[in-house]
Amino acid sequence: MKNIVIMISGRGSNMEAIVQRCAAEGWPARVAAVIANRADAAGLRFAAAHGIATQVVEHRAFATREAFDDALAMAIDAHAADLVVLAGFMRILGAAFVRRYEGRLLNIHPSLLPMFPGLHTHQRAIDAGIKLAGATVHFVTPELDHGPIVIQSAVPLLAGDDAQSLSARVLATEHQIYPLAVRWCVEGALRIEGGVVRQMQGAPQLWLAS
Repeated sequence: MKNIVIMISGRGSNMEAIVQRCAAEGWPARVAAVIANRADAAGLRFAAAHGIATQVVEHRAFATREAFDDALAMAIDAHAADLVVLAGFMRILGAAFVRRYEGRLLNIHPSLLPMFPGLHTHQRAIDAGIKLAGATVHFVTPELDHGPIVIQSAVPLLAGDDAQSLSARVLATEHQIYPLAVRWCVEGALRIEGGVVRQMQGAPQLWLAS
């Protein structure tokens, strides 16, 4: 039974999707804890209501990023985490923290990486005039919003889309691909070869919105 620790900053809708799919599909894993960097993160209430341990590691309580990262690592390691999942965790993590969990630290980003790393992805996609947007689940590396890609979702841009409407459609696909990627990890179905993630069972690593 693998232990998953999920890190959030707000509502944690991807966290909710992972918790629900883990229970419904009987993964060989459990969500052992949800950790937030904000005491007012709404997702903490959902986790507690589902019997999941919660903890707040408030970033503003630490003088340096390194001290914050160290406190986060202590909280994660207290739950013997086999996999650490960033689900709307809005803090940049230092290189030492990332290396500590190398190969077992996942993130989801609301663009088709390597396009549009960072913030304001949906508006940037619209402004660029691209025809497909989407989301990317990837293993975390020290370079922000980079790292080996596990799975992507693709969403067509529609006439009249604004950042809000596009965001909503992309988020719906995130709730599909992130639980799938986490399941693959806990089932040992992924291998990284030359910086490329292979799904060893032959499952597609692209999810197309209908």
